[in-house]
Amino acid sequence: MVLVKICGIKRIEDALAAAAAGVDELGFHVALDHGRSPLSPEEAKAIIAQLPSSVIAVVVTSVTEPAKLIEIAKKTDARILQLYGDVTPAAIREVKRGLPNIVIWRALHVSDGNVTERAREFEGIADALVLDTPSETGALGGSGKTHDWSLSEKVGTSVSIPVVLAGGLNTENIAEAIRAVRPAVVDVHSGVSNPDGSKDMAKVKLFVQRAKAGSQ
Repeated sequence: MVLVKICGIKRIEDALAAAAAGVDELGFHVALDHGRSPLSPEEAKAIIAQLPSSVIAVVVTSVTEPAKLIEIAKKTDARILQLYGDVTPAAIREVKRGLPNIVIWRALHVSDGNVTERAREFEGIADALVLDTPSETGALGGSGKTHDWSLSEKVGTSVSIPVVLAGGLNTENIAEAIRAVRPAVVDVHSGVSNPDGSKDMAKVKLFVQRAKAGSQ
């Protein structure tokens, strides 16, 4: 069954309510260029420390230097680092040498067929690939727009590591997205957010219901 990640968590109230709704993973923006829900490592850790053991914390960042990534992971106690920007396979290897238990998701923007070739560069190095929609504003993630899911489906069938589908997902299109791409994880931000960045719990609950039902 597909796992559900809600990204852009800023409040403990949202984190706990999302966990109660059956969300599997929660995303926290730490040092993410143009991130719309920024947190310091200390702020993220304060929320992560209160999560139930059933929920996995994901720090989303555009930091590329291995030493700084290791520092962020240690400061936040996140179990997963979701990496945007120009992070190289060599940098990921170095992070894993420093933190053998850390899980690395490498984010790639899906804009053309070259994404499959880029995805193969991280096979056997990253633990999963996040396939997201590029933003016209330069923001990394949270575009609120879908991309050509056939390209993401091709990546999923071309690499041996799991695929995380992101970009413009919402309660109305999630079932179709899962049928088209068959991802291991679906990642939603703006599709379940209020204008102030807090989470709309009615949408969160419906998103989880439809994602789980759509992957059966």
